[in-house]
Amino acid sequence: MLIYILFIIGFVILIKSADLLVDGAASIAKRLNVSSIVIGLTIVAFGTSLPELMVNVSARVRGNPDITIGDILGSNIANILLVLGISAIVYPITVNKNTTWKEIPFSLLAVLLLGVMVNSWYIDGSNFIGLTRSSGFIFISFFIIFLYYVFGITKSTEDLLVSTDIKEVGLLKSIIFVFLGLVGLVAGGRWIVEGAVKIAESCGVSQVLIGLTIVAIGTSLPELATSVVASYKKQTDIAIGNIIGSNIFNVFWVLGISAIIHPLPFKISSNADVLMTIFASLILFAALFVGKKRTIERWQGFIMVVIYIGYVTFLVIRG
Repeated sequence: MLIYILFIIGFVILIKSADLLVDGAASIAKRLNVSSIVIGLTIVAFGTSLPELMVNVSARVRGNPDITIGDILGSNIANILLVLGISAIVYPITVNKNTTWKEIPFSLLAVLLLGVMVNSWYIDGSNFIGLTRSSGFIFISFFIIFLYYVFGITKSTEDLLVSTDIKEVGLLKSIIFVFLGLVGLVAGGRWIVEGAVKIAESCGVSQVLIGLTIVAIGTSLPELATSVVASYKKQTDIAIGNIIGSNIFNVFWVLGISAIIHPLPFKISSNADVLMTIFASLILFAALFVGKKRTIERWQGFIMVVIYIGYVTFLVIRG
């Protein structure tokens, strides 16, 4: 019974934590004169990716390997189609030039590289299908390159979109807001995931389906809460930066660390989900050139959510 109570409490904590995280991160960006997109790509993205990291490490320790890669694929798909879709419905998301031509393509590169790595056994004839420790080190190398890029744009004035509407509070208070927000997102996300998995297991659902749907959506709830709140407060740089940064963190950081700890097996049938992740990334990129340039409009957000519902329906039918 306790797990179900925590499941409900988790949602309340999640929403409030997202509110604190957005306020604190936006205030830090304004005080340090750093673009909100940088804060979204780093502090916020790292925080909202912690649940995925915890789930992956925990799944390996508990002997549930099928949840790991499925969780990341499902989470990245949910981040783009569900989270960004809902966020755009709340308030249209304007995307700056750097994000359009550098960060979004980099997130697409991440999933393309993942697709190549999990299918490398076709080329080298290995008996192991999945991510090896060497794959993990390659992912971490790309992650370091990404951090170097983000550090570089903090020194650039291009696309410096720190809103004057941001409520600025003291630096210490802002840091406390971010810290409490991150802790709350992790705790809330964990309680929601554990409750959801218990419910799914009682219905006899497979680990792969759990990873791609319930766990993926559960670990994407921090992104959902954060991006929707950011969108509502018209901090769209944080909303989009959170999603793109989180997707990059998920592949290069979370899967990289997880694979180094222990090689991650991959089911060949999950290639359909890799292709869906690539498709979702292409939809996001294309949306920026249809209608109002470099803006995800409300009608586009609605289409994204509909596509995601169709994908989940396909997963349930596939079983």
